[in-house]
Amino acid sequence: MIETTICNTPRLAVPDRSLSKARMKVGRAAWAARYYKSFSRDSVMAIAEAMAKAGHANAAEFADLAVSETGYGVVEHKTLKNQLCTHALLDHYRDLDLITPRIDVQRKILELPKPAGVVFALAPATNPVATVYYKAMLAVLSRNAIVISPHPAAKRVSLQAAQHLAKAVEAAGAPSGLIQCIEDPSIPLVQDIMASDKINVIIATGGNAMVRAAYSSGNPALGVGPGNVVAYVDVTAKVDAAARCLVDSKSFDNSVLCTNESVVVTLDSNRGNLERALRSAGAHVCNNADTDKLRDYLFGGEGFTLEAIGKSAQWIAERAGIRVSPSTKILVPVVPTPGQDDLLFREKLCPVLTLTAAVDFDQAVTFAKYTTRRGAGHSAAFHGEDSARLVAFSQDMPVYRVVVNAPCSQGAAGFATHLPPAFTIGTGFAGRSSVGENVGPQHLVHWTRIAYAKDQPADLASIDLTNVSSDRPMTSVQTHQGPQHTSGAGDVTRDELRQLIMEELRGLKGDI
Repeated sequence: MIETTICNTPRLAVPDRSLSKARMKVGRAAWAARYYKSFSRDSVMAIAEAMAKAGHANAAEFADLAVSETGYGVVEHKTLKNQLCTHALLDHYRDLDLITPRIDVQRKILELPKPAGVVFALAPATNPVATVYYKAMLAVLSRNAIVISPHPAAKRVSLQAAQHLAKAVEAAGAPSGLIQCIEDPSIPLVQDIMASDKINVIIATGGNAMVRAAYSSGNPALGVGPGNVVAYVDVTAKVDAAARCLVDSKSFDNSVLCTNESVVVTLDSNRGNLERALRSAGAHVCNNADTDKLRDYLFGGEGFTLEAIGKSAQWIAERAGIRVSPSTKILVPVVPTPGQDDLLFREKLCPVLTLTAAVDFDQAVTFAKYTTRRGAGHSAAFHGEDSARLVAFSQDMPVYRVVVNAPCSQGAAGFATHLPPAFTIGTGFAGRSSVGENVGPQHLVHWTRIAYAKDQPADLASIDLTNVSSDRPMTSVQTHQGPQHTSGAGDVTRDELRQLIMEELRGLKGDI
């Protein structure tokens, strides 16, 4: 994913007030998490239902605000993504119980769920509201609190979306502070919060530099890197259907999803058929002059031209000096030889799909494998009916998702396949990430396992588990000074409240 976000730079000064407010949000989240981890499954599901309903109701409004603020994407497509991260996401995980203790009588093991606590979630500008919805749902279902750090280019709509969800869950019985959002994110502020001892896990979605920063923060992190999806169209593919998949995927939300196809490779014998099918599906297949113009526009400066992210095919064609039909959905530059290291073989978060052709299947796989290394661990697509080639392609590709005969943008993200729906796509060992799956709420819970000796009897049936998750009030916290009593369910201790007030005063001192 092309993002201008966090990097491993020396920490800069942060305004006292901004940092103080951010630290207070983390503190509130810690107290909310401490209370919320005792909620029953019925209570958690009721809170999740309320959040899904509220998010769905405002999906279109927030989509419009996101496009207005960032300039990225298509309102109707962002609306759909926002909606999919409400009821559909909840339905996918409805039967996943991360709350009830599990008893394995045969193996004499008792498992107790332990939520992480406070999740610090970074969200990109390309999918701001959908990512807020998605990560908040994961936190709620796993009985965690979440503090969201939006991309600065999408901070207003991200804050509004988070506050909207927070209001809904609190009305449904969730503790105050369960869902929060940083109001004024900056690189030094995010670096400070990522390193906080009150943060229990970081979910980092974005560019390599930001993910590396999350992993080097000293806190556990689920970081996912960029993609550079290659789609292979075999001679056995239904070429018209494959072309429609490619155009639909690459034009969806103007191609801001990191799961979108960046390059399509076929065989020389099939190139003419695929070009014809792509034109019929709404693509402008470039001649040599148009391909050169597009390359110069997209990569003529230092790296990718950021202003092209999330813009339409017509917008990009006009800037590049290419004449296209008003109905054009995507631009297809053609690089005849797949072996050369052409700039157009790199990731492009815009509706530009590079086409190339190999002499045979082995050369196609070699090229696809080499090209995908720029987005190692992410995703690939296969169009065709040859199962042997599908398996060979999937085995050789350094990715953890291969979408078959479907749009990869929606398929790898779990919305056009039965993969888990996600806006955090794990890139695993190949992508230097700690997780290779589509990230779900199960990644935010660990389990304490009580294991009995193999050769000794164990009466697991007599164990009383009624207080493990029963919405009970927080118990007293023992410290070296003795017990600190709470005045009721979810209330903070007097010492904690005093500390909160002092932090606020210290933060305000420089503004007076």
